[in-house]
Amino acid sequence: MSGLREKQKAHRHDRILDAGTRLFREQGYEHVKMEAIAAAAEVSIGTIYNYYRNKGDLLVAIVSLEVEEVLKTGAEVIAEPPGTAEAAVDALVGGYVEHSLHYLSKEMWRQAMAISTTQPSSPFGETYAALDVALAQQTCELLRKLQALGVLSREADTDSLGEVIFNNTNMNFIVFVKSETMEMAELRALIRRQHRAVLSGWV
Repeated sequence: MSGLREKQKAHRHDRILDAGTRLFREQGYEHVKMEAIAAAAEVSIGTIYNYYRNKGDLLVAIVSLEVEEVLKTGAEVIAEPPGTAEAAVDALVGGYVEHSLHYLSKEMWRQAMAISTTQPSSPFGETYAALDVALAQQTCELLRKLQALGVLSREADTDSLGEVIFNNTNMNFIVFVKSETMEMAELRALIRRQHRAVLSGWV
């Protein structure tokens, strides 16, 4: 019986996430009310507040879902990286940015970034920062793997290099999110060119 209740609870939670994602994308984060999300998810407004205190909490849950899937894909790249450092880094960070619009729109990312910046000590801000740390650590993990495979120079400071690569990816992603006209292909080409230069002295 408890197993059935847990399944029902998980199903309700999935419906809330799906409804929030769809409405935020269709109507814009600012225009969506929690009552509308509850109606779309076919749950009571009280049920939503059992999970999330406000829209910001729901938004960071969607960001977390995005990042969890990206980290899983990144782990697969690390397990079997392409044969060159440039290709391996491109596969990893390319997965980060390519998947970024699977759940979230550019407008949703802008809202998430704004909340994390203006409320860094809030649960939202702390969760958002922790997700960035996890992605940066995974980038460093890839470089350590490449170094162990002899693809990257033994002299390379993999942690510092990984942090530079992730921070550069993140900054370019912010530029991409701020622009309504910049396409994913343009972002990928920009990141690829810059990381080629960063890696050139360590292969």
